[in-house]
Amino acid sequence: MDPKTLKIEAARAALAYVEDGMKLGIGTGSTAEEFVRLLAVRVGAGLKVIGVPTSERTAALCNELGVPLTTLDDEPALDLVIDGADEIDPQLSLIKGGGGALLREKIVAAASRRMIVIADKSKLVSELGAFPLPVEVNRFGLKATELAISAAVAGLGLNCDFGLRMTGDEPFVTDGGHLIIDASFGRIRDARALSEALHAIPGVVEHGLFLGLADVAIVAAESGIETITANRH
Repeated sequence: MDPKTLKIEAARAALAYVEDGMKLGIGTGSTAEEFVRLLAVRVGAGLKVIGVPTSERTAALCNELGVPLTTLDDEPALDLVIDGADEIDPQLSLIKGGGGALLREKIVAAASRRMIVIADKSKLVSELGAFPLPVEVNRFGLKATELAISAAVAGLGLNCDFGLRMTGDEPFVTDGGHLIIDASFGRIRDARALSEALHAIPGVVEHGLFLGLADVAIVAAESGIETITANRH
């Protein structure tokens, strides 16, 4: 199966967790978009859900396909969020943010009772870090923030190459008006320590390490669907 078909199959399996009346966080990215398309068919057939999108891009697709939306201010406690990931380790720690929506994705995930991650098997890794970690930063003091990130990762014994995410000749701008630094570590031995070090930098708004948030990963492969449940012990 081609990658698009695998994404569709993972999204289809995730639909089994969606129940009538749910308040649903709806993720961002190519796999999440396949979920939105399948969800819209169910909504058209009578499924009653209300969604909180994690990006303007997702909101536009939901509006186009007739998936009813609300805001996190109106529905601050969600039943379930279904979203993709850029990397998934055996403990269901994630790297997210390749689509640039990591801040809203993390806010929605934290507001949800459960998080289901949908992906194809290429996203499974033994250790996080091959995919560049997105770090959302404030425009103000960008160079100072870059220096602080360099110092923080060096203090953890990590080698890091990073660069400002661009769209053509212009910096990529998130829905929240921030910039993104993509930091390549190769391997992240202690994701919790890196998370804390980045959060301690004033110019860092958020980062793409999602730790302790995902409950289930639905992973599509040629051989079928694998469901991985987080072990919190």
